[in-house]
Amino acid sequence: MPFGCFLHEFFLYSFGGLIIKLYLCTKTNANMKRLWLIILMMVPLTVLAQQTVISGVVVDGKTGDPLGQVSVSAGKVSVVTNEDGAFTLKLEKAPQRVRISHLGYKTRQLNVSAGETEGLNIRLQPAAIQLQEILVMNEDPRGLVEAAIAKIPENYSQKPELLKGFYRETAMKRRHYIYVAEGVEDLYKTSYSRGTARDRVAIVKGRRLLSQKQGDTLGVKVMGGPVQAVIMDIVKNREFLLNREELDAYRFTMGIPEYINDRPQYVVAMEPNGVTDYALYHGKLYIDMERLAFTRIELDLDMKDRDKATRTMLVKKPFGVKFKPRELSSVVDYRYEDGVTRISYLRNTFRFNCDWKKRLFATSFTATCEMVVTDSQTENVQPIASRGSFDSRDAYYDKVEYFLDPDYWNQYNIIEPSESLDKAIRKLVSTYRRN
Repeated sequence: MPFGCFLHEFFLYSFGGLIIKLYLCTKTNANMKRLWLIILMMVPLTVLAQQTVISGVVVDGKTGDPLGQVSVSAGKVSVVTNEDGAFTLKLEKAPQRVRISHLGYKTRQLNVSAGETEGLNIRLQPAAIQLQEILVMNEDPRGLVEAAIAKIPENYSQKPELLKGFYRETAMKRRHYIYVAEGVEDLYKTSYSRGTARDRVAIVKGRRLLSQKQGDTLGVKVMGGPVQAVIMDIVKNREFLLNREELDAYRFTMGIPEYINDRPQYVVAMEPNGVTDYALYHGKLYIDMERLAFTRIELDLDMKDRDKATRTMLVKKPFGVKFKPRELSSVVDYRYEDGVTRISYLRNTFRFNCDWKKRLFATSFTATCEMVVTDSQTENVQPIASRGSFDSRDAYYDKVEYFLDPDYWNQYNIIEPSESLDKAIRKLVSTYRRN
């Protein structure tokens, strides 16, 4: 329960293990808020080891526009840029070079010089598709997808791995942030020839922030979000999409090839084919031409039938509230390294309206959760115990502490907050302290 509020459950909304609860704040307890503020300020700061910090902005080489979700890596350590193109990469020692890669752009290998590691302006050039690669549009798209599925045991890890990830979830009411939570998590994954039943997520460190402004009237609580790294690993969790029964519900066509990490990719577009009892997706599957490995999956829930879309997204709502789905989209990226392809980034975006009786206009909400794998361990890996793992039924909000320490993430690699999110965080913290 958020500090300083008595809450009435508002409604539930879910997709792929993510459950969003909206609550109505009806009473503020200022004494409880001050008590927690004092307790958290008494926690000593961690003494940090010396780090090499590489930071900057990645932009389009032709237009100068910032590029979001760009992979920036040095060896096994990696981050992605935020929507402003900004990144910060923290390393134990200075690397010889940093790799910058993005869908549709030429990969850059940036040599790192001492004293010139921060405030970098990195320009990526679009990758041109050669004529001979265009000819692959004659391939059988369904057959290509099935061939890539057959090669999953060869292309993905066949032994347990422990991945370190950074997770963030946000919620906006109209254009204003009303909830932010983020954390570092450990992700234990078994062999890709097995299912996800023994895959586990554990929270290493996390924090959250909920608007205390009475005018917002609504706060957002997200449950089960961090386990999306298990549920939305579509290559491993084949019950979601990559099985014969699900594939039969789609029509496949070849798209124009793209480059990812300087490697040419087949692009297979998928569209709903016929009528089903549930909502399907529009999507794109990116498949490495040489290795036939899935490297990126993009999905958008079909919104033509609002009732079906609502049944997919909405679990429960109170009487008198109309739920109107607008968007449910997902992106899952995989990165090839040391002969193995593994999950590297994922993002889910939810947009919906709520319409109350006796109100003139509906209220729009946007919820986003994303996770980037920042490091990996492949030797002497131990499973995460069930009792220490995060369950999809757990509330992330209840597992983490409040935003107070400005140096909270000094020793960790994270997705840098965008300028608009950073301003919202500072404003929400300021409001919280005043109350």
